[in-house]
Amino acid sequence: MSVITVGLDGSPESLAAADWAAREAAQQEALLRLVHAEEPVVPLYAPLGGISAPGVLAAQRDWAAHLLRETESRLALRRPDLRITAEETRQEAVPALLSAAGHADLLVLGSRGLGTVTGFLVGSVALAVVARSERPVVLVRAGERAEDEHRPDAGGAASEATPYRDVVLGLDLANPAAAVLEFAFEAARRRASGLRVVHGWNPAAVYGYGAVLDAGLNAELAEEARQGLSEVLRPWRDKFPGVEVREQTVVGGAGRHLVHASRDAALVVVGRAQRHTPVGGRIGPVTHAVLQHASAPVAVVPHD
Repeated sequence: MSVITVGLDGSPESLAAADWAAREAAQQEALLRLVHAEEPVVPLYAPLGGISAPGVLAAQRDWAAHLLRETESRLALRRPDLRITAEETRQEAVPALLSAAGHADLLVLGSRGLGTVTGFLVGSVALAVVARSERPVVLVRAGERAEDEHRPDAGGAASEATPYRDVVLGLDLANPAAAVLEFAFEAARRRASGLRVVHGWNPAAVYGYGAVLDAGLNAELAEEARQGLSEVLRPWRDKFPGVEVREQTVVGGAGRHLVHASRDAALVVVGRAQRHTPVGGRIGPVTHAVLQHASAPVAVVPHD
């Protein structure tokens, strides 16, 4: 059975992430695992006594246990058939979440939403986990609702009964990683939604800035980009014949186009090349832009 893990800290965004993870676990018939990382408490001392205050740590543990119980009960009430486990770990957040991700198929975290204009304010914990995780990570903003993933009804009202909005995939033709493509196509298949694939290309990067002024060369490069995208997607269309795919090649970086597409997306999928260096992983500029500004949940899929 697949395992979907969500990190809980009691914030509105982490509770929204738990709701999203529960919907995804129900869709995949997966086990949902709730994890709370207990941040170390700086010991408090009585004046001149040198005596620690154990009540602070006990209160924190009581609060964490209550958070896990309440969240588990709330999710189980909505989805009685969903298998849920809850766990408190006494580690700092980043190593705890990375460890939890290593035993899961998907990790879900909350990000502090700033609204549809400015998008995500991604905290240092979320960024550190995304940059180093060897499993896909989905970031969910506060206020994300189930109906936000669906198209509005005939009257323009939000509804869970309507079809899903598209899954949006940002694809780098220089490294069209199978793991990223598989994740996006599977997400669209499960939702019976369309898949919109966005690829950004830059003529100046290939032929210099003079190419920008050459209309004929631009047209030729644009056609090459379209053909290249179609070529990469052909075997995936064959593997997922039920997924309707829309291809979009755009001039310049794909980041701002993905952010714009996220306004009408159920999920945005981007890749992150894994780099095993002493200073840890990194997040590329397109993925970073999407994490900062996307309106929809964002899945970051690591790949070689």
